[in-house]
Amino acid sequence: MARVTGYEMRMDTGDESLARAAAAGDGRAFAVLLERRYDGLFGLAFRLTGSRAEAEDLTQDICAALPSKIARFDGRARFTTWLYRVAVNAAHDRRRRAASHARAAQGWGGWEIARRAADTETAEQVDWLIAAMAALPEDLRDTLALVLDDMPHREAAEVLGISEGTVSWRIFEAKKRLKTIRMQEDQA
Repeated sequence: MARVTGYEMRMDTGDESLARAAAAGDGRAFAVLLERRYDGLFGLAFRLTGSRAEAEDLTQDICAALPSKIARFDGRARFTTWLYRVAVNAAHDRRRRAASHARAAQGWGGWEIARRAADTETAEQVDWLIAAMAALPEDLRDTLALVLDDMPHREAAEVLGISEGTVSWRIFEAKKRLKTIRMQEDQA
């Protein structure tokens, strides 16, 4: 019987099979799966955070937690759907922590708030869409980030735990708001 090489595994083995093998402790399957999905995960993290540095941190946090989380992958959804749900949840957790830190910083007075605002202004520039997406409410931004990653509305609905119709409405609403932002910038 021929031994399966890493190359054959990457080309012939589906994500769900790799995930089940990784959940059973197969480190090579986990490495192949992570190699295969890392760029897409980083792209989603970038759209969710709007910052390369934040996306790098978020992606690393997800990758570090993935070995323990993958045991909960039950195969009812595609692996990418499950992984993107993990990413959206991790982004929500980061936002909650950041909001908690911001509330704590309010006690430091105007100086700390001004310093944070200056840091934000000098942060790495991102393209217009990412900047505009940051102005959207979380639910619209998260939905748009998934759909921009070429995820069908049905899968985005599964990741977000909402109906497919709600995904479509959120995309419509996000487009409308982005158009308004663009018009306001053009008039300024």
